[in-house]
Amino acid sequence: MTNVTASIGKTNYTVAIHAGAHALAADEPLARGGQDAGPAPRELLLAALASCTAITLRMYAERKQWVLDSVHVDTRLRIEADKKVAIDRVLTLNGNLNDEQRARLADIAERTPVTLTLKSGVDIHTSLAA
Repeated sequence: MTNVTASIGKTNYTVAIHAGAHALAADEPLARGGQDAGPAPRELLLAALASCTAITLRMYAERKQWVLDSVHVDTRLRIEADKKVAIDRVLTLNGNLNDEQRARLADIAERTPVTLTLKSGVDIHTSLAA
């Protein structure tokens, strides 16, 4: 099970996040009333997808002993006309890879843990602490 906590005080809108042994902040930009002390929540969502993609592709290439020098993942979240949310992801794969290897890595990107989580839709159950 993965656990992350987030807490906010009276400072608009800086949130202290704790994920395992790591501490980070989220916030809104100045234009939206925040302090710009960290990425906005949707940016963190995209960061999770992009980093999971990069890590998974690196692991897969290492296992296959393919020459993958670097991976760059560019993600963009957009709200479509019907208010449906979509994410565009562009992979830049640098290294001595043939077309078949590149296609396989693109296929693997479609099955990273965060990709599968987002594509499956997630039930969220909210309760109040006592």
